Amino acid sequence: MVLDPQVFMTTMEKRIAFSDSDKAILKANAAWGSSIALQMAEVFYAYLARDPEMNEILNAKEGRMHRLNETFIEWFGEMFTGMDNWGSAYAARRWRIGLVHVQIGIGPQHVVPAMATVVNEVGKQLKSSGLSDDLRESLGRICMIDLAFIEQAYVEVSSQAVLRETGWTEGLFKRMISTGAAGMK
Repeated sequence: MVLDPQVFMTTMEKRIAFSDSDKAILKANAAWGSSIALQMAEVFYAYLARDPEMNEILNAKEGRMHRLNETFIEWFGEMFTGMDNWGSAYAARRWRIGLVHVQIGIGPQHVVPAMATVVNEVGKQLKSSGLSDDLRESLGRICMIDLAFIEQAYVEVSSQAVLRETGWTEGLFKRMISTGAAGMK
């Protein structure tokens, strides 16, 4: 089963209670988000670069860090604008971002704490700018949706690889995972 980004986005919006009010708050603060995007990219990648494994991944190819910084700045701004009101283009882009994380080896164990570092820094910036907690909460919800896309990309890519290589059915694979998890105490 291949993930449908729009269906996943809709599901996550419901689970996380990402509302029309959140969207309006984010859009109203898009200029502020753009003004701090570069600083947030610096915080994100400075955190990741402290880890030797992650630093090696980030600098494995000439120009990768430059491209990653540009992508982060775009990503950060898109959380505020929603691109297409957080619709199919937004969902497809988040899915592609998740797949790129898988391809270059930036795993959830790296992204989740790095994102927490950015969320914490954004909170400080909000406070120093005198902006509302509503904005922090709305931004927190969309960050969690975006993180869910990255984590789901790992699940989907791993599952599909195993199914292709083994010829197993999805049902058998899920039973094996469930049984395996029960045995890991």
